[in-house]
Amino acid sequence: MRVETFYDTNTSTFTYVLFDPKSKESAVIDSVMDFDLFSGKVETHSADAVIAFIKENQLNNQWILETHVHADHITAAHYLQEHIGGKIGMGSGIKTVLDMWLDVFETTNDTQPDGSQFDVLFEEGDTFFIGDYEVTVWHTPGHTPACASYLVDGKIFVGDTLFAPNLGTARCDFPGGSAKDLYQTIQRFYTLPDETTVYLAHDYPQSGEQPLSHLTIKEAKQNNTQIRPEVSLEEYVEKREARDATLAVPKLLLPSIQANLRNGQFGEKSTKGRQFIKIPVNAL
Repeated sequence: MRVETFYDTNTSTFTYVLFDPKSKESAVIDSVMDFDLFSGKVETHSADAVIAFIKENQLNNQWILETHVHADHITAAHYLQEHIGGKIGMGSGIKTVLDMWLDVFETTNDTQPDGSQFDVLFEEGDTFFIGDYEVTVWHTPGHTPACASYLVDGKIFVGDTLFAPNLGTARCDFPGGSAKDLYQTIQRFYTLPDETTVYLAHDYPQSGEQPLSHLTIKEAKQNNTQIRPEVSLEEYVEKREARDATLAVPKLLLPSIQANLRNGQFGEKSTKGRQFIKIPVNAL
């Protein structure tokens, strides 16, 4: 299985294209739609780079995979599907997230509460193929209830769970998040062989540094600043919750979650053909 990595500097997000060079079948993990919060302008530069790579390499895209409902960027899943095909897949925990957020936005008129806007809702342990390579789905909650990771060919794509060693882990203070659950998720990762490659969802490098997209399980176990195999549940939860209490709300949280509950769509158009992001006042 080969992996092509794309990095969006505006949201510090990694998008991955996985492909079988023999069959030419591919999948996209965690795509990005470019959205400017201040102007409301939507552009597709990040997604178009992925589309160009798939077309230039004559890949047959099978899947557009989400690791969770992102709070820091809008997914390009729906846009990609229109241009390169593939089923949109999400962990079945999305139904819990929909239950938490639809009343906040009052968007039940254009957001299916059962998750049917996604083509496939993966259960724990589900498998599928990209060419000759079998992919296994892990439910990996903690950051959100909908988080899922994808294990294939000695590689695991972990979304917002583990971060680069100097950053530790994802935050756990969103609705439905749980530091206890994330601890268990990461300890499960640590049961994988040391040589397993962990592909991250984000990195936030200092000026002049290159973002870190992947590392091994061994490197994570040895160097992660927040959670190593010997760190106790109590110690991790205390440190994670203390850190989360200092963090600001992500600037794109309300637009991102609202659109991502619809697989990256902006909902029904008005009578004049416009679409809107709703910002609930004093709802968080």
